[in-house]
Amino acid sequence: MMQIRKSEERGHANHGWLDSHHSFSFADYYDPRHMGFGPLRVINEDRVAQGGGFGTHGHKDMEIITYVLEGELAHKDDMGNGSVIRPGDVQRMSAGTGVRHSESNHADRLTHFLQIWIEPNVRGSAPGYAEKHFDAAQKRGRLQLIASSDGADGSITIQQDAKIYAGLFDGQEQAAVTLAPGRRAWLHVARGDITVNGAALKTGDAVAVEDEPQIALSNGRQAEVLLFDLP
Repeated sequence: MMQIRKSEERGHANHGWLDSHHSFSFADYYDPRHMGFGPLRVINEDRVAQGGGFGTHGHKDMEIITYVLEGELAHKDDMGNGSVIRPGDVQRMSAGTGVRHSESNHADRLTHFLQIWIEPNVRGSAPGYAEKHFDAAQKRGRLQLIASSDGADGSITIQQDAKIYAGLFDGQEQAAVTLAPGRRAWLHVARGDITVNGAALKTGDAVAVEDEPQIALSNGRQAEVLLFDLP
């Protein structure tokens, strides 16, 4: 079974410095039909204007993954981490018992990124941080594992029985992932156009997949996708 979530159906908030689209209920956007998908709780597509950012704020018991599409995002937290993440970088912050951090755009142009929240399978753990770069060649025409519970294939570890893949597809490039029995998947099109199991999707679209043996990607046109393999 596949259920498509069109880009224009998402929640939307424009604060001037921040233009944000919400795949699931978040902040002032509430839709009881879209509270998350399994442990996947948030996919926010954020565009932060030059000089804008999120001041210091707190999180607890959440795996927070940031995936930059354009520009750069400066991060600072009370664990002592300070870095600037750019396209190709994947950042994971395990909030655990509690962490405070800030995110800001000090670049000379808009920063476009996805922020993802996944509920952990353990609570009250010590906060943690990791980041890693995956270049375009690693994602070209394939689904590159970027986050997993066991760090397989050089992926960043997360505290959940989930896998996150990223891929770039254009022209004749194709890829497929087999879903184990009882698993579900969410595929988000970060940009471009692509066909997923025969369904044509465009920028911002997503599809929820359950009781399907495989997810097949084809007919990409400058497409960048994230695929979540979930319990």
